[in-house]
Amino acid sequence: MTLKDKTLFISGGSRGIGLQIALRAARDGANVALIAKTAEPHPKLPGTVFTAAEEIEAAGGKALPIVGDIRDEGSVDEAVAKTVEAFGGIDVCVNNASAINLSRTQDLPVRRYDLMQSINARGTFVVSRACLPHLKRAENPHILTLSPPISLEPRWLGPHIGYTLSKYGMSLLALGLAEELREDGIASNALWPRTLIATAAVQNLLGGDAAMQVSRKPELYADAAYAVITKPSRECTGNTFLCEDVLRAEGVTDFDQYAYVPGSTPQVDLFVDSL
Repeated sequence: MTLKDKTLFISGGSRGIGLQIALRAARDGANVALIAKTAEPHPKLPGTVFTAAEEIEAAGGKALPIVGDIRDEGSVDEAVAKTVEAFGGIDVCVNNASAINLSRTQDLPVRRYDLMQSINARGTFVVSRACLPHLKRAENPHILTLSPPISLEPRWLGPHIGYTLSKYGMSLLALGLAEELREDGIASNALWPRTLIATAAVQNLLGGDAAMQVSRKPELYADAAYAVITKPSRECTGNTFLCEDVLRAEGVTDFDQYAYVPGSTPQVDLFVDSL
């Protein structure tokens, strides 16, 4: 399958993984609507929703940049309406927007806890819900949520409870929607990398240049996402995929092509046991 003339609605696609997923779709000739808060350049974050749209158009797609906040139901509903007006429908919903804070409980301000829950778990619910009426009319509808497999091992539960709850909430939504929407033929899957991905979050929050040196490029995530959302929706749903496993199933054997530093040994990501 191809994404030519398909419409993707992506949350938080101004940069990083969300933008790379958009660019991969754009190379097929897809329509991409982005809802993101970054309207003006940020001193520590590259790009805005408008520069992302320019890149999507340059890659061969059609772009609709929307400044909005996925914590606001009205903002999301308006963004979805604009997308449908511009492109005629929605074929793929990508829940990419996410906030991260790895503080332990006593060090995590409640407002930061609330921010993660409202963007990650609640935002995924709000965006998915708003897209549903249009996905039900699509030919091969997919919801893709960028969140991890769920493990109840204490080592993943103890260190950063607030963040873990928010990301597991996203994954539970992905799995729950798969079952709820099975009869409608709408696929819902979660996708997560085995290794760190070279993003602004890794650069600014998880170890700076040292962490980037042992990361893989966002293109790995984008290629895996593309493989998932181009599968028949009735045959591929209810999974918590790992990117590398998806790509191996597609025949990829050379993962050094995705290394931020060629020849480096990547660091295993959170919620993953091994490479």
